[in-house]
Amino acid sequence: MSPTAPPLEARMAELTGRHVPFVKATVVRARRPASARPGDTALVLADGRVEGFVGGACAEATVRVQALRTLRSGESLLLRISPEETADGTGEPVVEEGAVSVANPCLSGGELEIFLEPLRPVPRVVVLGESPIARALAAFGPVLGYEITETSGADGITPEDLAGSQALVIASHGRGEEPVLVSAVRAGVPYIGLVASPRRGAAVLDVLPLDAEELARIHTPAGLWIGARTPGEIAVSILAEVIQAVRGLSVEVEVEAVPETGSVTAVDPVCGMTVSVADSTPYSDEGGDEGRWFCCAGCRATYETDPARYAKADAS
Repeated sequence: MSPTAPPLEARMAELTGRHVPFVKATVVRARRPASARPGDTALVLADGRVEGFVGGACAEATVRVQALRTLRSGESLLLRISPEETADGTGEPVVEEGAVSVANPCLSGGELEIFLEPLRPVPRVVVLGESPIARALAAFGPVLGYEITETSGADGITPEDLAGSQALVIASHGRGEEPVLVSAVRAGVPYIGLVASPRRGAAVLDVLPLDAEELARIHTPAGLWIGARTPGEIAVSILAEVIQAVRGLSVEVEVEAVPETGSVTAVDPVCGMTVSVADSTPYSDEGGDEGRWFCCAGCRATYETDPARYAKADAS
């Protein structure tokens, strides 16, 4: 087992406990002279940070790009990295079902196969109230695989609860609603539902210190219209609306489930690799108005010795 495994296991547990999405990257095959070995593991966070080891700087740059894509799609992937041309001869990644092959010109003759497993947090739903609807939500939520956090009063909801939650449902019948609604909107909770009649819900919204765009994020009456009448049926309608908001009915909603940071890519002007633009990506503003990003510090140093050479290559 890789010597980095124990701390990464603890780190995975920490991230999972904090509801932070990440990708576990594990080397499953390596051909010498690759520096990584089977079993080497790294975690790729949504902001592009890589913790652990799955190869040198060039391999890591490729892993970062593909890992962030899997984090957004939610689908595991086998990544093959080789210094040789891809099967279509264009240098572009070759995508197959469940796998992608990438030509990495920086590798010194070795090859790597790395399994990328996106681990996105189990949706957490905070339920405020002790009403029959609140109890039904607490009963049905775990059936969907949701983590339900119940509280009878507003004092029981911490900023950490809101920051790490995908949904807040208030079913307290007028107790402690306003401050929690405002906090949830400002914390960016994806779904906020208020159980109330249309008339009472509108009255609550009228007194909140929020603008029109912020108020539009609060669903009241909470739940999809399915003709629900009993507390259980209303809870089902609310959870259906939570699913719609959290999982999304379109690609746009699914993409928004993962932060945009680290999702922008650029082409290294020296080696031609596609790299993910993140805070840790080597960067240079030499040689023109537009900045350049690189797979490693070595390519950046090469570029900065003669920026005009690579500017000519781009123009040709």
